[in-house]
Amino acid sequence: MTLNRALCLTLACLALGAPVAARADLPTFEIVAQNGRFSPETVEVPANTRFRVRIVNRNAGPEEFETATPFRELVLAPGVTRTTVYPPLKPGTYPFFGEFHKATAKGRFIAK
Repeated sequence: MTLNRALCLTLACLALGAPVAARADLPTFEIVAQNGRFSPETVEVPANTRFRVRIVNRNAGPEEFETATPFRELVLAPGVTRTTVYPPLKPGTYPFFGEFHKATAKGRFIAK
């Protein structure tokens, strides 16, 4: 292996590792879907900061967690946990809902 190739490989490994380390530091919030509702219904998140949401589906059937602004959509089978990362939000309220339980599965992020 030439020195240039070894240097390129090392830089590539560092570049790939940096985003993983940055994601590990994201504030993470858990929302549980159960009995057609989300708990908690209100999640306070830091404004102007990327954050991660972990959604756990404890419903007997599937759930679809969705936000319009910013747009995110996660479909979860029963018993499944998935995560998504949100971009920094300006201070304000951002509703979320469950597509499969529209009447009861509602909540909001409050960015402060």
